[in-house]
Amino acid sequence: MTVTFRKEGQIGFLTIERPEVFNCLNVDTLATMREHIAEIALDKEVRAVIVTGAGEKAFCAGADLKERRTMTEQQVQRFIRLIRDTFTELERLPKPIIAAINGAAFGGGTELALSCDLRVMSETAQMGLTETSLGIIPGAGGTQRLPRIVGKAKAKELIFTARRISAQEALQIGLVNRIVPQAEVINTAVELANEIIANAPIALAQAKYAIDFGMEVDLATGLAIESNAYAITIPTKDRLEGLEAFKEKRKPVYRGE
Repeated sequence: MTVTFRKEGQIGFLTIERPEVFNCLNVDTLATMREHIAEIALDKEVRAVIVTGAGEKAFCAGADLKERRTMTEQQVQRFIRLIRDTFTELERLPKPIIAAINGAAFGGGTELALSCDLRVMSETAQMGLTETSLGIIPGAGGTQRLPRIVGKAKAKELIFTARRISAQEALQIGLVNRIVPQAEVINTAVELANEIIANAPIALAQAKYAIDFGMEVDLATGLAIESNAYAITIPTKDRLEGLEAFKEKRKPVYRGE
């Protein structure tokens, strides 16, 4: 399998399994990833997902350029649509997604990380939207997601120069949330996931929805989106459990109901 999915308790692990080619993305890899994403969306047992790459050298080195060279222009267009749609479907999962960047993440690899909610990066890894050096532009959301995370001017600098940046710079500009030694990337992502899934899954889904869609509109509309998302949590059993647990001075047990 080019992509695997496994569960450990309430955490799912989506792993690109092509370390021999730096976990680059071909048509089969994206199709398999998309199938797993569809399954994750319906799996109530999974409350957080960690996305990573097999091995220690690469998180994801982007598109498989060897395969790309064999494609016609129409096939390239279909591939770009596939990768863009796959990343959007990952981004829209109603549960927190953490990128565990265990190695190099270039081009589509950085775009994959951008489609996740949070990013934990190895201190020795590098990231970069390198497409302009190949005569193209980021086509899987990079021109849109990067400026929303690091700001327009910094995003333009990174995309225009096709520069690869260190983990330290990625942290400094707010591209990643945490940097840790390479051997600790997965464990740190798991610790972060465990901290998140201690909270109510419906509330997490609605908070993610309110943030993601509220960022795209004016403040008044964003506040309306927040109010509607809040209203969804009011009739839930989890909200009552949270109040009861607070009263009884114990940890709540949330069931996503």
